[in-house]
Amino acid sequence: MIQKKDLTPAYLQLYKQVRDDIIQGSYPYNSKLPSKRLIASETGVSVITVEHAYTLLCEEGYIESRERSGYFVCFRTDDGFMSFAKERTLPSVTAPHHPPAVTEEFPFSVLAKTMRSVLNVYEDSILDRSPNSGCIELRDAIRRYLARSRGITADTEQIIIGSGSEYLYSLIVALLGRTRTYALESPSYKKIEQVYRASDVTYTMLPLGADGIQSAALRACRADVLHISPYRSFPSGVTASASKRHEYLRWAAKEHRYIVEDDFESEFTVSKKPEETLFSHSTNDNVIYMNTFSKTISPSLRIGYMVLPKHLVPEFEKRLGFYSCTVPTFMQYVLAELVDNGSFERHINRVRRKKRTAINEA
Repeated sequence: MIQKKDLTPAYLQLYKQVRDDIIQGSYPYNSKLPSKRLIASETGVSVITVEHAYTLLCEEGYIESRERSGYFVCFRTDDGFMSFAKERTLPSVTAPHHPPAVTEEFPFSVLAKTMRSVLNVYEDSILDRSPNSGCIELRDAIRRYLARSRGITADTEQIIIGSGSEYLYSLIVALLGRTRTYALESPSYKKIEQVYRASDVTYTMLPLGADGIQSAALRACRADVLHISPYRSFPSGVTASASKRHEYLRWAAKEHRYIVEDDFESEFTVSKKPEETLFSHSTNDNVIYMNTFSKTISPSLRIGYMVLPKHLVPEFEKRLGFYSCTVPTFMQYVLAELVDNGSFERHINRVRRKKRTAINEA
């Protein structure tokens, strides 16, 4: 049922309803969805609205369109491991398929104006020492941003600020412990493996298929922590399908297992809605979400953050709370202002529109 008083657009309401029905098994694997006209008639929306919802479901790997036949469910609600023999392998990691490259730097004029504003507002308090987990202004701004754009509900206390991904990787190892076994995608961002090796932990490499880690390798894996980049793994460019993401969550449902969700570059998706996160779908409070502003604003900022599972916050404070924040207070205030005043999201939306245009013209 579409709620007309809801501020959420009708196509997103319909998308979520059909998606949840698919996940819960109301529409099993390979079943045909009702026609667009039938759904439109039943819900009181236009056929175009239904088409938008179905397009999103196709983009995220829940359904697929078959010529002259309609839309069919391609999401598997079983454990996923039964079908690994049929998995498509990754054809090449040297020349992955990407959308046409679109690059646009964050507007310097906006950055400079925000810096001047922060200097005027905060004055000499920019010289104050940052709280160890990061300034409350930035952590709270990130909390609000994640809630409205990524479907992530978290408390400010769960958010930890640090100087880039590599620093946060090392904090995760210190938090979860060096006696655990960590599993990484193969191929993977080189520095991830380097950090785990430097941390002197046992890690294993799991081969990627065309839609994520191969099920056979994941099933045989005896690791405690799975480190993944589900939106776009680097350098392969592989994006985990909806089925694969839920497979990861089922893998992590075993006691004492964790997922490190490295949400690299997901803001620049060409989808009409932000990519789903494992953190927002997890019901076991065992996903550590992390991201940086290196791609979205500038690599020179060296500002990243992670969102801890709620039950790990006291443990983090106990074991690592003494670590000083590695990001200058001034830059935290600047970034908080960019997120809160809308400049950050306007830049992201501008790049996403250009990428969609480039794809349509390719």
